Amino acid sequence: MLNLFQKNAHHGVPNLVVARRVLDKMRAAAETHVEDETGEAMIGLLVPGNYSNAIATLYVLDTISPDDTAVRQYHTFQQGDERQDELIWWLQENWQATRDKRFVLFNKNKWDVPLRYLGDWHKQPGYMIQPSGGDLMTAMDWILDPDNDMDFLLAPIITLDHPSTIATAGISTNFVMLPQDEGTSMRVDFWYIDRKTQAFQPVAPTIYPDDQLPALAPYPWHLIHEARAAEELRLLEEDKLFNSITLWNADNEPPLEVCFLTARMGSSKMLIIITPHDYPQHPPSARIAPFVQMGTDDDMYKVFETAWKQSEPVEMRDYFNTEWSPEKHLLDLIHAIEHKLNLPTSSVAKPGSIVEDVS
Repeated sequence: MLNLFQKNAHHGVPNLVVARRVLDKMRAAAETHVEDETGEAMIGLLVPGNYSNAIATLYVLDTISPDDTAVRQYHTFQQGDERQDELIWWLQENWQATRDKRFVLFNKNKWDVPLRYLGDWHKQPGYMIQPSGGDLMTAMDWILDPDNDMDFLLAPIITLDHPSTIATAGISTNFVMLPQDEGTSMRVDFWYIDRKTQAFQPVAPTIYPDDQLPALAPYPWHLIHEARAAEELRLLEEDKLFNSITLWNADNEPPLEVCFLTARMGSSKMLIIITPHDYPQHPPSARIAPFVQMGTDDDMYKVFETAWKQSEPVEMRDYFNTEWSPEKHLLDLIHAIEHKLNLPTSSVAKPGSIVEDVS
């Protein structure tokens, strides 16, 4: 039988630093779902103890919401979806690209550790400030699963509408209070569990201003503007273009670019369309490569890498006769390139839509 809590046993509990932006996002999310449980995944760093009194420190740098498929009910919350996983992957890949590039991040040695998933926070009804038995079972299932390669979890609990008279000044506690409307406060209790203790332990947070902690990459357009991404893919598919998406450091500067490898049946060429993280506010660019043979079981990242190495940049000013605007689509650019280079194209191509007709 596992103990739910070990209130007096702090063996192995790390230091905990939380970015102010994380608390702000917690409050905004919790106040959006006042009646139901909700929660988000946390991402940050585990820095070895040689930088802090021989005790490791967890730095919580961001919290990522699930998509609309999350189950939010009065006593139930279930998260974990592809979009959330892809956002975590995006942040990790950009963080690693920054490490590889050896950009200066305050103290590059201290922050030279992987960005990682740290656990989930969730809101509980009433004043349930401690994790439940169900929370314990879920946490242990995760920690003991060898596929997750993780021996601890951070599990903050949020509760709403506490009297604002609860004070923490000068007292080391495992909770913080954030003001709500009408004189009440949101309370965030921080709990930690690991494989060795197999019980939740309180961990006291220290709140840092955002400018004292590393900033993470801005989120990419195809994950935060899902309707636009779906429209772009629909247009490509209806035009009978093969396409795959790869995150790639196209300009050797973080953040990464979202790249579309496209190919048309009967063409000897492939087009790589490169979009910045804030597309369509900023325009795409393109490269052209010889066609790369692909099998059904091929690793598309390796296929993209092969195409990229053989590709050459397309001079964009040869194709646009007007400035880029968000109303244009990737397919417009593909049609323009196909038209000028006399490549096989679709019957629905409209070469005069964004380019001069040079035929």
